[in-house]
Amino acid sequence: TPKALKLYGVDESEYSGEAEMFTKIHEMRTRIISNSKFDGSRVLGAILFEMTMDRQINGIPSAKFLWEQKGIVPFLKIDKGLEEEKNGVQMMKDMPQLEALLDKGVAAGVFGTKERSVIKSFNKEGIKAIAKQQFEVARRVLAKGLVPIIEPEVDINSPDKARCEEYLLQCLLEGLQELAVHDHVIFKLTLPNKANLYAPLMGHPCTLRVVALSGGYNRAQACEVLAQNSGMIASFSRAFTEGLNAKQSDAEFSKVVDMACQMIYDASRSSTSAGAWKEMLAQMAKKDGFIAALDQSGGSTPKALKLYGVDESEYSGEAEMFTKIHEMRTRIISNSKFDGSRVLGAILFEMTMDRQINGIPSAKFLWEQKGIVPFLKIDKGLEEEKNGVQMMKDMPQLEALLDK
Repeated sequence: TPKALKLYGVDESEYSGEAEMFTKIHEMRTRIISNSKFDGSRVLGAILFEMTMDRQINGIPSAKFLWEQKGIVPFLKIDKGLEEEKNGVQMMKDMPQLEALLDKGVAAGVFGTKERSVIKSFNKEGIKAIAKQQFEVARRVLAKGLVPIIEPEVDINSPDKARCEEYLLQCLLEGLQELAVHDHVIFKLTLPNKANLYAPLMGHPCTLRVVALSGGYNRAQACEVLAQNSGMIASFSRAFTEGLNAKQSDAEFSKVVDMACQMIYDASRSSTSAGAWKEMLAQMAKKDGFIAALDQSGGSTPKALKLYGVDESEYSGEAEMFTKIHEMRTRIISNSKFDGSRVLGAILFEMTMDRQINGIPSAKFLWEQKGIVPFLKIDKGLEEEKNGVQMMKDMPQLEALLDK
């Protein structure tokens, strides 16, 4: 709190003791939350400290104000800080009053909770213990009808950050398997070294959302990395309040709040949101229809064009050939009769995915304009026949293609 106040332009000399300090921090939070630029049009939820929840904003209890006046979902931070580092991690301290705090949160109208622990270095025993503790607390939260935000932060300065993240993912997936089918959790995770590393979490039915903490990155850095992670949205603290100052006029303050909200909102709007992914999954699992294979490539392309009435004399070279096939696919996909009422999905060739349809990236056009789930053809053709079969050719660039 003293650090947060100092960044906000309030020096320690301006308050005396813990009570005055928390009054100052509440004034800061009240100024942010009550600002006209801070509302549910861009901000989905807000995590409150217990003392914030206990106080009022403009004469209304804080959690109630967030939801009823702003349309923002309130969460409550429930952890009581961190233990000393052991086995490369800092576990959460014991929470002997957790049940009472959860009951208090329910009465105040919070939707969920947040609990943070930290991974400092790669140690399987430590990371496994972190995940186990997080899920143990999560189950206690779920028992109260609340949604837990599970936050096992990986220190961005860890020399083993990538290894920590990969093993953490494994532990979190194992933890998800132990939840009941009706349970829902949110994961708050450090922006990963490998883009889209946490995508497997999004596909699990118990995962409500996967959100990113800024973890020491400034706002520009955090937004840049976040935008590379499809389906992940922001839950920034210092990166959100960056640039806000107690000495600013209301107009200056509002300008910074607006800029921060818009910048973080834009970075959170990835090409395929987690919600959209789940809609796609449901469509493919349950809806009637068929999958259109629009993925002719390489040697099959001239044949496809010929069947379409475009002779080889009408184009010269591969570039023109692929332009012609894209024109054909665009004509099909943009046709009013080709939509999600009958077509469940469409398989695209890489060059089709790379291009646009009516000024919109092809995969995005399929889903957002047509309600059709996009797939990508990834094989690079067939080997010569051997033992009665034709195997797929090697795909040395597969990881890069999948990330793309």
